[in-house]
Parts: sequence; structure tokens; C-alpha cells
Amino acid sequence: MPKIDDLGLTAGQVQQFIDDGFVKIEQAFTTDLAKTGRDELWADIGLSPDEPEKWVQPVIRVGFKTSPPFVEAANTPRLHRVYDQLVGEGRWLTPKGLGTFPIRFPSSDLPGDDGWHVDVSFGTDHPDFMEWRANVKSSGRALLMLFLFSDVSADDAPTKIRKGSHMVIARQLLAYGDAGATLRQLSANGYASTADCKVELATGAAGTVYLCHPFLVHAAQPHRGRHPRFMAQPPLLPKGEFDPALPPSPVQLAIRRACGLTF
Repeated sequence: MPKIDDLGLTAGQVQQFIDDGFVKIEQAFTTDLAKTGRDELWADIGLSPDEPEKWVQPVIRVGFKTSPPFVEAANTPRLHRVYDQLVGEGRWLTPKGLGTFPIRFPSSDLPGDDGWHVDVSFGTDHPDFMEWRANVKSSGRALLMLFLFSDVSADDAPTKIRKGSHMVIARQLLAYGDAGATLRQLSANGYASTADCKVELATGAAGTVYLCHPFLVHAAQPHRGRHPRFMAQPPLLPKGEFDPALPPSPVQLAIRRACGLTF
């Protein structure tokens, strides 16, 4: 029987990624790594799991982390194999860490960052983040990734995902060409075009990773549980632009299908 690290995605899981815009990878990294990472993050924010009376903010953000547990979690043999399957062998950059970390705490206060959105991927040198951009080729981003460093139930502020929304966004971006659309343009109607998509919750045990299409519409939500949620939300970066001379990856196949292009 193969070891868990040797297991990539089945053909059905790859098709699910194309159709739904995400795939859930259980045991993508170990629970020991998850705990080591959590311990480091607790130290970073100056709080403790044993002193809930000090958890007074609904969310605290920690930036990109390059220490060993985070590098190792992002680069397990299993994840490398799946990156190859979804993005294409040799078409992505080895992650040098993980981040950012929106650490969410049980709170009756609204977090203030729970709107539906797409993660834009270039033009990030503009001082107004609403002018940051995405285009139909997904320049600057190969995947959106959600790394669970704690157990996340439906009450623990799991990320909300609009299933199949990546197809809608791909069609919208097609009209903007290589220049792409700004976050302001994409969010002008509050992503009403994806409002009918079924909502899935990114729940799972610590060590679970959700690999998502770059155009997937998603949102945070308030934490109504008991245990803080630790999650990283990094991109997987591409080595370069899509190369039409290479066979299309599942990321590209989803875009092509959405836009009515031939495979």
C-alpha cells in the first residue's frame, strides 16, 4: 500500500478542481508540524492558548513566515506532486514559506474583513490596493491555497467558498484582456454574478490544505466557536506566464472551458 506522501490526486479529484474550483487535501502535512507552527504563531502574537480572557480581538494578522515548520508544511512530497498535477510540472516556484495568517478568535464583534472577494495577483505596487489586478491568464498566481494549522469546524470561522465561481470570474476577466481588471472593477457589484453558487466551508483537521483556482470567490466569517483558528492563505507562484506551447494544466483547462475556448 502506498504511503500518504506518495498519493497524488485521482482523475476524479482533478476533474473536481476543474469543475468546482478547489480540492481538499487531507493530511497534506503532519499534525506535529501544525502544532509547531501554532506554537510559533502564539509566540508571535504574544498570546497563549491557556489565557482566553486575553483574546480580545476578533482577528490578528501575522505576515509571511519563513521558519522551518512553515517551509516544510508547504513543501511535502505529496503537495509537490499535487502542485505538478494542477499547475504543471516545472511551472511553479517552490514555496519559501507561508503567509499571511489571519488568526481568528471567538468573538461577538464583526471582524471587518469578511466580504466576498477574489485574490488579485499583480499591480500590487500601486498604493491603492483596490487598483491591484487580475487577468484571464492569472498572471502572478498559480493557485490560492488555504493551509489549516488548527482543527477547523463549521463554528471556527472556516473560509466560505463559492463553488464554481472561478468559471464566472474567468468569463468576466476575458473582456479585460492582458491588462486585466482591478479589484475595484471586480467587486463593483459585490460579486452578485456568483451569488447563486453553492457555498462550501473550508473545514478539516489540522494538516488539511485546500488548493483553489486563482479566480475562486471566497470570504472570511465571524468566529462563533471556542478555539482560535490558525490558517495560512498563501499563493502558489508561477514560474512565468502560461506557455501555449505546453499542454494546458487543469488551472488553464478551467479557464478555457469557462470562456468557451477549445481545448
